[in-house]
Amino acid sequence: MHPADEAPTSPLAEAGTSQAVKAQLRLREMVLAGELPGGARIAELTLVEKLGVSRTPIRAALMRLEQEGLLHRLPGGGYAVRTFSETDVADAIELRGTMEGLAARLAAERGVPAGLMAEAQACLDAIDTVLAPPTLDDEGFASYVKLNAEFHWLLSRMVGSDVIARELDRVKGLPFASPSAFVVVQTHSSQARDMLVVAQDQHRQSLDAIARREGARAEAIMREHSRITRRNLLAAVQAAQVHGLPGVQLIREAA
Repeated sequence: MHPADEAPTSPLAEAGTSQAVKAQLRLREMVLAGELPGGARIAELTLVEKLGVSRTPIRAALMRLEQEGLLHRLPGGGYAVRTFSETDVADAIELRGTMEGLAARLAAERGVPAGLMAEAQACLDAIDTVLAPPTLDDEGFASYVKLNAEFHWLLSRMVGSDVIARELDRVKGLPFASPSAFVVVQTHSSQARDMLVVAQDQHRQSLDAIARREGARAEAIMREHSRITRRNLLAAVQAAQVHGLPGVQLIREAA
């Protein structure tokens, strides 16, 4: 159902929903920034004071972050910040690659409206412009992350299926599973731009396969595309300079 078609809500209900969303966004930032350490029990009253909202939106936000997988419910009540093994994160990335591969295959088999294809082409043209300089500064990386997210969003809409689009959005919402989750770690790598150029070539190849109605090829390319994120995961966990990477402290290095 489109949000505009939903039954009207009272101003009080809308205010409560807004407070819960604000609390959810702020709590997520706190978790990923390490303000709430992995394994730490979360005190509701402390959050009420810190965020300046009542306990009701705080509780709603905590429940939502549990659904996202960032928190887990404690046996005696309350929540704690989850930590993740490398396998957990790799599985989430693999799931995203599988889903995006499916989306690419179905888009190729069903055909994509010309307008949507044109949007995707324009997005990739913009990424080419970002990657044109021999090196990338912070602004270049930020632009790449934004455009990369846009391309992957457009891909999820090419299928013409609300079910697949919704599930892809859900998968990309898993901790560390988004297409650009580990791009920032490449900022300190001498091969940073080269890695993104490879990813961009895969973008181009997948869109070409979709346009040519080559479903199997489109699926294979997008599944391989997710392997770049897995490679970045290993770099993030193993590199010496990862302290600025949001959320990386929640990943437990393999024994």
